[in-house]
Amino acid sequence: MTLLFSDVQGFTGIAENYDAVGLTQLINDILTPITAEVLETGGTVDKYMGDALMAFWNAPLDDKDHARHACLSALAIRRQIGPLNDRLEEKARADGWAFVPVNVGVGLNTGECCVGNMGSDQRFDYSVLGDAVNLASRLEGQTRTYGVGIVTGELTKTLADDMAFLELDLITVKGKTIPERIFALLGDEALSSSAEFQELAGLHAKMLAAYRGQRWDEARRLIDEAAGAASSAGLDLSRLYDLFRDRVAAFRTDPPPPDWDGVFVATTKG
Repeated sequence: MTLLFSDVQGFTGIAENYDAVGLTQLINDILTPITAEVLETGGTVDKYMGDALMAFWNAPLDDKDHARHACLSALAIRRQIGPLNDRLEEKARADGWAFVPVNVGVGLNTGECCVGNMGSDQRFDYSVLGDAVNLASRLEGQTRTYGVGIVTGELTKTLADDMAFLELDLITVKGKTIPERIFALLGDEALSSSAEFQELAGLHAKMLAAYRGQRWDEARRLIDEAAGAASSAGLDLSRLYDLFRDRVAAFRTDPPPPDWDGVFVATTKG
């Protein structure tokens, strides 16, 4: 199955600008278009958790393209952010609320799960459990760390490989011990096949190789080249490349051991 978690970033701060009635309406306004995009690609909405949404593909009906459909849904959710903020700003002005723009992070992961009616003798829901579910939730949190809208696991990327992915890192997320290779989903096949993205992908891969090989001068040069290529492709990856600039600077001062495997250990959920 492929799992999706979406969450409004910085929602606690946003909520301070609303009373309970206004906050309820805000959540409804945010979750309605997100839900529509999940359903459009055949996804199943598992639950709402405040401003967050959990969904999955390949149950209750089989979907052999579940990873691809989840990716398309995630991209569609991200495209909703601009129009959503326009509507929220207009409504906030009309109702006398302070407008704070919202941004939605999405985590995707694919793996084996157990799906069915779960809960207690008193109440149960049709839901899904498994390590792949937990990782999907953690990946959503990493959108903040890397400054990208959608973070996916490796199997999701493998099953939808014609889309525009960039490897972000080899990371051990909080609460886990096994490293995971994670990716940013930046666009569909049209972006993936463009000359600008192909140039970016090549430079980015070389940058990661230099970084993991502890070739700091080469990595620093390639970071700048990749950042320029991202800008030429119309992608804002400034936070991602600033993160790697900071890591390279820190490793120059305090190098990792010679047998370092390039794994970053996350100490927070995101």
